[in-house]
Amino acid sequence: MPEYSVILFYSNNHSIGMSNILKKNGIEHKMIPIPRHLSSDCGYCIRVENSKLDNVIKLIEVNSVEFDRIEKI
Repeated sequence: MPEYSVILFYSNNHSIGMSNILKKNGIEHKMIPIPRHLSSDCGYCIRVENSKLDNVIKLIEVNSVEFDRIEKI
């Protein structure tokens, strides 16, 4: 069974933008509501398999996407 991490962003616009970047690069992911134990804010985060996390981080850096943090779930 795969293990996952979530990427939390400062706004829904950042999460949607990152989702579009991941789609263009063929990286499977899922937009999900932010888990309550991580934040009381309403909003969405991106869930990715840990095995793809290095590629996702590279895309975040290359595209200068602002994000809050990455949490393993």
